[in-house]
Amino acid sequence: PAARGSRPAAARSRWSSGWGTRAFWRSPSARPAPKSAFRIDALGCVDELNAALGMARASGANPEWVALIDKLQEKLIGLMGQLATLPEDMGRYMETKFPLIEQSDVDWVIAEAHQYEARGIRFTGWARPGAEGCMARAAVDFARSVARRAERSILTLHESGETVPETVRLFFNKLADLLWILARVECD
Repeated sequence: PAARGSRPAAARSRWSSGWGTRAFWRSPSARPAPKSAFRIDALGCVDELNAALGMARASGANPEWVALIDKLQEKLIGLMGQLATLPEDMGRYMETKFPLIEQSDVDWVIAEAHQYEARGIRFTGWARPGAEGCMARAAVDFARSVARRAERSILTLHESGETVPETVRLFFNKLADLLWILARVECD
């Protein structure tokens, strides 16, 4: 049961016009941001990445990949909260103890990439996702391309004057590298 005074999250937008959305903290006076706003676009790209990773996870990936993807998806959920929070509300966000992307997360992604790279990757020219008939690798390649789009969107947000922590920007760069390496690993 829901706590007294709380409402369950809506599964649909409360904006009938379809032209705007609100950031993480929904104060009654908050004005909706246009769906084309850089922050909203970045959030959408990260959400798409989470879905693409879900496809990779469900595509017959081996248990080791499933565990890795699960941890990546967990980090993306925290990151989406971090991105959805306006700079003036970050103190409030941090009080909630919701997860943030930190340097240790970047270091973890780099270590995972090195570990897979050390196993030997198969790369003989331009990547052609799906050419070898391995659905899991093709799905990871798709997730990699979505990760690069999310990275570009986050950089656009940062370059527009909205501060995006360096750890978040590095996380996406290294995440896309990890997914590229993972998609070059032989299918089990």
